[in-house]
Amino acid sequence: MEFDLIARHFTRATPGAVLGVGDDCALLAPTPGMQLAVSSDMLLEGRHFSPQDSPAGIGHKSLAVNLSDLAAMGATPRWATLSIALPEADDAWLTAFARGFFRMADMHGIELVGGDTTRGALTISITVMGEVPPGQALRRDGAKAGDDVWVSGVIGSAALALAYRQGRLFMEQIDAARVLPALYLPTPRVELGIALRGIAASAIDISDGLLGDLGHILQRSQVGAILEFAALPTLPVTQAYLHEKVARDCVLAGGDDYELCFTAPANRRDAVATVAQSAGVAVTRIGRITAEPELTVIGTDGQPLPFDHTGYDHFAA
Repeated sequence: MEFDLIARHFTRATPGAVLGVGDDCALLAPTPGMQLAVSSDMLLEGRHFSPQDSPAGIGHKSLAVNLSDLAAMGATPRWATLSIALPEADDAWLTAFARGFFRMADMHGIELVGGDTTRGALTISITVMGEVPPGQALRRDGAKAGDDVWVSGVIGSAALALAYRQGRLFMEQIDAARVLPALYLPTPRVELGIALRGIAASAIDISDGLLGDLGHILQRSQVGAILEFAALPTLPVTQAYLHEKVARDCVLAGGDDYELCFTAPANRRDAVATVAQSAGVAVTRIGRITAEPELTVIGTDGQPLPFDHTGYDHFAA
């Protein structure tokens, strides 16, 4: 049964691998002179997605969040492994899941080369592998005082959608429809990450919240930052709800954005704008790095904005 499931849903040609699905191990030949970037993420039903969510959307999101890690390192996607625990063998669910997964894989040229299936609570675990030239990986420890802080795209939309879905924020249905796609179908900024090699001093993807994820850069780089709340890029529909504290928290610390937060020297602003335009992604300068190891958000009144938390806690109740 297990091997039939793998053969039906997850076995495809893998011209970029020496040997793909079907043996005890895949055989991979990285491009000579390149370094491998490897990352793993796990998604659990009830924690990262709901039972009623579209299986195609789950397939899309499960790979997208992993590709976002490669984007944050400036790595070119190459290969992935996929392990799934399923309560039961459900061909219709797997067919739709595989459709969403492979649509995302084909968009970014990544090949599925192995994995595992077993019975259990619905759990999806993916490992992705990418390539980056030596010394050019975007890391968290390169931010310097005086650097600009940037984010790609818009933030807060996915968290706003989740708050609406959980009943923590009332939204008009027409407004909710504008933010829900960000929760279900995130876009990894792979092309932008690659384009920022040699320009960005540090980078991270925003998965657990802007303040929390930027905090990882600040901690690793031993610096601080001052951000301007008014500069944070959000959808107009999000701005309409910012009078609500929960909406402000969604923007600052909501998570699930899968945008890139990165720093770059102030004299590279033109270069950042040029590569962002070539990648087709809007970027916004939201603050600057400081020597003092403290993170401050300045509100519209020019005063520091209080915040209760900085990001998603995977072990919170």
